[in-house]
Formats: sequence, structure tokens, C-alpha cells
Amino acid sequence: MNRQRNDEIRGAVRKKYGKVAKSDRAGCGCSAPSCCGTQDAFNAVDISLALGYSREEATSVPEGANMGLGCGNPQAIASLQTGETVLDLGSGGGFDCFLAGRAVGEEGRVIGVDMTPEMITKSRRNADQAGIRNVDFRLGELENLPVADGIVDVIISNCVINLSPEKERVFGEAFRVLKPGGRLAISDVVTTAELPADIKNDMAFHTGCIAGASSIEELESMLARTGFKDIQIKPKAGSREFIRNWMPNSRIEDYVVSATIMAVKPRA
Repeated sequence: MNRQRNDEIRGAVRKKYGKVAKSDRAGCGCSAPSCCGTQDAFNAVDISLALGYSREEATSVPEGANMGLGCGNPQAIASLQTGETVLDLGSGGGFDCFLAGRAVGEEGRVIGVDMTPEMITKSRRNADQAGIRNVDFRLGELENLPVADGIVDVIISNCVINLSPEKERVFGEAFRVLKPGGRLAISDVVTTAELPADIKNDMAFHTGCIAGASSIEELESMLARTGFKDIQIKPKAGSREFIRNWMPNSRIEDYVVSATIMAVKPRA
């Protein structure tokens, strides 16, 4: 994929999620829950419950932080510990960051990175209004993280890496900022069949978390080339139910499912 096309995809994603941030609606403004949802039929709490969050998690964050975006619950696989430093790739309104901040406590630290200025403004406002001090939100692209080398214990992300046209660079940056022994705990979409050309070339499917998805084999290869070990990618068959509603009548559930992605940076 050439640089011009990559920039076109990033621009479309930034524009779309900027509108989402300013709209105060649940979901990304398509037609149903999760990555592509609206609150016409579902509110953010309903969406989060469908993705595997508890009601307490879905309602305990600052108002406006839970935007109903995502395709899973990275908190469930992150095993966060008190005092750890956590990085959230594509932090949006701050939902997963605030949950991680509770888990790591005052001795811990959470960094949220998002490339959409409107999202950063929203998440910082949410943190300020709630008086949360152990979460820091930074504007930046996942392919060029504004984070120092080797300071992060755990990287989480929720249905965002598929939006990047240069995923291997994202994983390379993740590897760089992780401490030796640091780990990935990611929820994202993966392909289970070759995407039709009309879906691959449709920008709406890119910004809707579909056209940019990679296969499990492709992701495993990227992670291995980057240097990660103990790679585990597990698709969630039940996710087809909510994915079906992202873009009704497109049959995208025949091509993608949600999955958990876990890997470790070797200690030596």
C-alpha cells in the first residue's frame, strides 16, 4: 500500500472519529452497536455489556468516557497489577484508560494515545472533571508513539489497530515502548475469509473496522517478525452476532470476527 493511500485512510479515520467525539453519541455513527454503532437502538452501557464488560465497569467511568466503541474487553485479559504502567492504543474518550487506572492504583500510571484531536480533548476533559490524576492522554499516531523506550508494562487496545494501514509499524512501536517481559492484551477484529474487493476498497468499511482487518496468520507473522513471543490469537465465535449489525445486509460476519491478541516481549 503506497504512502498516499495510507495517508488517505488515516485522514478518513481521523475525520470520522473526530465527528464521533463531538457528537456525544454511542458508537462510531454507523447503524448498530460496538465499533459501528449508534444509540438509536443501544446506549453505551448496553454495548459494553454485549462486549463483555460488567455493568459496574460500564457505569463507573466519568460521564462521556464510555462511547460504546470497541469489539471486546481487553481488561479481561490484561491481568493488570497495582503499580504497573499501561498504554492504551487508540484511547478514544478514555473508557479503558480509566478502568486501567483503577486497576493499577495511585502507584500505577496509564497513558492513552489517540490521533484524533477531538478525542484527546474529550478524554482530558473527562479526566479533569473526575479529578483523575494517574491517566495521561497524548495526541499521536500509533505508528509513531509519543512514548519513551522501555517504560510500559502492558499495552491494551480495543478494535483500533485494524484501522492502521501499517500494522507492523504499530507492533514495532509497541515492542519499542514495552519493558522486557512486557505484554500485549488486545481486542481487535480478524478476518476468517478473504474480503471481497468491493469491501477492501470502500473507505466506509475501513473506518468501520472491517476493510483493514488482517488474518490470524498475518498478525502472527507480523508479531513474530517484530520480536514478540508467546503469541496467542483467539477468535470469539459469538462476536458474529454483534458484528452482523455493524453494517446490516453486507454479510460482513462471514469475513471477520472479534479476537483476543496476546504476546510478550522477551526478557532477553
